[in-house]
Amino acid sequence: MTWWSWLVLGAVLLGLELFAIDVQFYLVFLGLSAALVGLAGLFGVSMPEWAQWTLFAVLALISFFTFRKSLYEKIRGGARGFGDTISGDTVGMDEDLAPGSETRAEYRGTGWTVRNTGTAPIIAGSRAKVVKVDGLTLHIEAQ
Repeated sequence: MTWWSWLVLGAVLLGLELFAIDVQFYLVFLGLSAALVGLAGLFGVSMPEWAQWTLFAVLALISFFTFRKSLYEKIRGGARGFGDTISGDTVGMDEDLAPGSETRAEYRGTGWTVRNTGTAPIIAGSRAKVVKVDGLTLHIEAQ
């Protein structure tokens, strides 16, 4: 491949990382590896095509195993509230909820499905304690 096609491939991969929901930086390192192969060709390093692909693969693998995990943890781990558990928090209830029943309730500005896993009914207007989180369902008990 020509040097400019490697640079285009690198730019496309880096751009895709921006639009993907959560690729976890895999495309960033693929894009950077492609860009490095393109820059090598731009600065006069002549390689056969198999050597270009081998260099691309080696650079991508080295960067995956060396930098990706630490970079991902720095960026995602530093997000406010990331990894916090909500067990033990309280949810305000707008309607009565019998044991074993489900309804919708607002918690932290978002609508959640809440399930009363306790033995006592939860009265409208009271607060309930979050016992566990299962996906988008809060398991709650009366306080």
